Amino acid sequence: MLLDELKKMLISEGASDVGFSSINKYLPDELKIFKTCVTVVVRLSDAIVNQIIDSPTFTYYHHYKAINNLIDLLTLKGVLFLESKGYYAYSIAASQSVHGKDNGFSGVLSHKIGAVLSGMGFIGKSNLFIHERFGPRVRLGTILTTYEPENGISNNVIEPKCGDCNLCIVSCPAQAIHGNTWYLGIDRNEMIDPHACSSYMKEKFKFIGRGQVCGICMRVCPYGSEVKR
Repeated sequence: MLLDELKKMLISEGASDVGFSSINKYLPDELKIFKTCVTVVVRLSDAIVNQIIDSPTFTYYHHYKAINNLIDLLTLKGVLFLESKGYYAYSIAASQSVHGKDNGFSGVLSHKIGAVLSGMGFIGKSNLFIHERFGPRVRLGTILTTYEPENGISNNVIEPKCGDCNLCIVSCPAQAIHGNTWYLGIDRNEMIDPHACSSYMKEKFKFIGRGQVCGICMRVCPYGSEVKR
């Protein structure tokens, strides 16, 4: 099967996991040509993430950038692979904001929609994707393609498993996490305040990568610290 071959290739090149979902109904009009979403997962280093206490570290910032670069390379290789098989393919950058869309706080398409449809994990109260094995300590990339398996793809949305845990909420220095439970179709702004998060990072962590990363909510999540390796 083509997708099995693609997954094997991506994992051999450095991906930690790869998932597939039927994405067409969730795409904006300009992307409706595509049928299948390929979600590329790369896990972050536990040793580096565990150094985050009340602020990000220089090491985490550079690690974050390096992982993004790896994901962009992986999705490029995935696009070239699919095109070599005769299908259109389109990659979405690991970290991308579109000028004028939600004041610059949103990209072309949320990586998390494909990730959660693929059944690899769920969305936590922090609005982070919580991978079944790696918790929230991951970065995501997305490939859209016109290829569609003959029998289709069955999406498998996993309900949130946060329960009564509020560690991310009480640990967020920007008080940007509202604490609502995610459901498919919820507005991102009902989960978090991206403006509060971004403003706090730029004010407090400007000396670290121009205040582009934080990571505290990710570090405190039990699904990251207690996950089975």
